[in-house]
Amino acid sequence: MNPGSTTTQAPDGAAETHDCPCCPRYHEAVELVGKRWTGAILYVLLHGGRMRFTEIAHSVPDLSDRLLSERMKELEARGIVLRHVSDGTPTKVSYELTAKGRELAPAMAEIKQWADRWLD
Repeated sequence: MNPGSTTTQAPDGAAETHDCPCCPRYHEAVELVGKRWTGAILYVLLHGGRMRFTEIAHSVPDLSDRLLSERMKELEARGIVLRHVSDGTPTKVSYELTAKGRELAPAMAEIKQWADRWLD
């Protein structure tokens, strides 16, 4: 079976295979970027450059610190965000997009243009 194929059961009980036009990598990317608040976080980092945690939190209203922390860890683990920890007291942590993360800019811009055109 192809990676993009799905199997369903026909009314007579036989298995049917359908080719799914949705590429697994595309689906993974949409799930990653489309996760609750992730798109907003990426948008803020694309336009704000290197930012501290509190700056990101203030730029995305209604986002809890717990959820922001979770999303930042996910984005860091996927190589989309880089976490910087400064030496000294107090320790300062900032975040910025990696080259991989910055390559999302055209896609994010297209989504923004679509939203401005079609969403009320």
